[in-house]
Amino acid sequence: MRFGEAFLEELKSRVRPSDVVGKHVKLRRQGREFAGLSPFTNEKTPSFFVNDEKGFYHCFSSGKHGDSISFLMEVTGLSFPEAVEQLAQMAGMELPRQDPRAEERAKERKAAISWMERAQDHFEKTLYRAPGEAARNYLKARGLSKTAAQYFGMGFAEDSFSSLKDNLIREGADERQLIDAGLLVDPDDKSRGSWDRFRNRIMFPIHDNRGRLVAFGGRAMEKDAKAKYLNSPETRLFSKGQLLYNYHRARAALADPKNGARGLIVVEGYMDVIALSRAGFRHAVAPLGTALTEEQLALIWRAGPDGFLCFDGDKAGLRAAYRSIERALPLLKPGQSLRFVIMPDGQDPDDLIQAKGAPAFSALLERSVPLVDMLWRREIEKEVLNTPEAKAGLKSRLYDALREIKDPTVRELYEASLLGRFDKQFGRVWTPNRSKSREKKADKKVVAAGAAKLASNMRQAQTLIGGIILFPNLLEDVDETLFGLDFTDPAHVAAQRSILRYWRQTKAVDIAGLHAHMSVDGLEEELRTILSRRSLITAALGGADAENGDRAAIWIEEAGTFMEHARTDAGSPEARSRMAETIRKDNAEAMHRLMRAQSRARE
Repeated sequence: MRFGEAFLEELKSRVRPSDVVGKHVKLRRQGREFAGLSPFTNEKTPSFFVNDEKGFYHCFSSGKHGDSISFLMEVTGLSFPEAVEQLAQMAGMELPRQDPRAEERAKERKAAISWMERAQDHFEKTLYRAPGEAARNYLKARGLSKTAAQYFGMGFAEDSFSSLKDNLIREGADERQLIDAGLLVDPDDKSRGSWDRFRNRIMFPIHDNRGRLVAFGGRAMEKDAKAKYLNSPETRLFSKGQLLYNYHRARAALADPKNGARGLIVVEGYMDVIALSRAGFRHAVAPLGTALTEEQLALIWRAGPDGFLCFDGDKAGLRAAYRSIERALPLLKPGQSLRFVIMPDGQDPDDLIQAKGAPAFSALLERSVPLVDMLWRREIEKEVLNTPEAKAGLKSRLYDALREIKDPTVRELYEASLLGRFDKQFGRVWTPNRSKSREKKADKKVVAAGAAKLASNMRQAQTLIGGIILFPNLLEDVDETLFGLDFTDPAHVAAQRSILRYWRQTKAVDIAGLHAHMSVDGLEEELRTILSRRSLITAALGGADAENGDRAAIWIEEAGTFMEHARTDAGSPEARSRMAETIRKDNAEAMHRLMRAQSRARE
């Protein structure tokens, strides 16, 4: 079976070489690589290395080198199609169907790329001829030498409707090929004929992830041009949402052990990329005139664990940064995030470097803001937080953001960070426990009353937790109230956390799914206890025939009573926890011992 290049590239991008090799070789991380004993020779000192960033393995003892596919063929004896099929299963990809036109399309693509390369050659030559004088002067004023321009393949499209068209047709191109490649505009009025898409513009070649020329970007020389920058249209070669300018060079630069950076620098435009590269930041890229897409974020994380997104410090720049947060949250994974570099007002990286040099930009990178901090800033800046309602709105927005995070580990840690900040800045919604000095003054009657109240609270807590377990639809109305409840019994605390984790991981409420989730969390005993008291809990929440809205109102009222009682519970948190445990187990003798011990401590 013949596989297309696009399919093979996508397959290799989805499965890391270390995951494939790790099934056959015990690997351990060494910096950016993994090392292990060679599977091809009998050695005692590791000389076999795997590099996920570059996508290959290398064995110094045998000299063998290759990618995930060739490794499977070497160690398992699989044929090429069999190795591809096994990798596809790992990646969850379907094998492409046999396509009789695949080879023909591959030839067409190769021919199109060839004409793109000839177009670049034409633009480069034009830059250094008479029509390119103004463009050369502009580049010189921006501090670009001829060497720098040639390194990035820059050129110039003269102010002509047929210069490129005439030149390439003389070389043997077919007009339709040039239209399909996006080099010519095909008008609706066929009597006019096609014309050059790029005119009077400085040209920037755009490459795909493998370094093949697939499109162009052009900067207008005219100040009043309708579009300052113009990119090639979407073609069979080019999809602007799936590529990043300079990615093939930047990824290679980032993989260089001498670099030391943790991720790509993402800036707005071509000139910023070029300015950063000339200043030593060769791992810079730019999106192609659009907000970052999921595909572009995947490219960023394929190159390194972090992406450094540069935005202006004005309102428009911050809005763009916040849009990036929305796109990134569902894609976050352990060890995979973004940082935000906020530029001084009115300056882009090119301006900053020209004015203050590379150290000034390095300082901005060092002060880059983690995504979690930027998310917090986004939410607290939306309104003045001087009323309970506004603070409740902030907490609600934080929950909304947390629900967007798909990875449970990342979501749980974001929850701890964001809600911890909320509590620190705005305080909990209930009064803290009384001080130890006041507790010591409480007499035995207060202790006994507190114990009785605690027993009542335990019954309330069981009703609140049990209500959710029996009627999970309540979560749609009471999830935030549930989060704020200060349970004492460790089993109730564990159930509360398990329920909230389940709720944030799923969009649909499913009683069987909730019970299964809690069982996995080791709460089978709590489930059995609740189910054994189903009738009592159901009655406390309005009965079996209660409407969900009425049941939610009763639940919230019960929660309010529970929180009010929690303010006046007797004893330290530790003692309350021990009491709660003994109450839950209906151990009267142990309860009396705890009460006597607490009473003696207060005397």
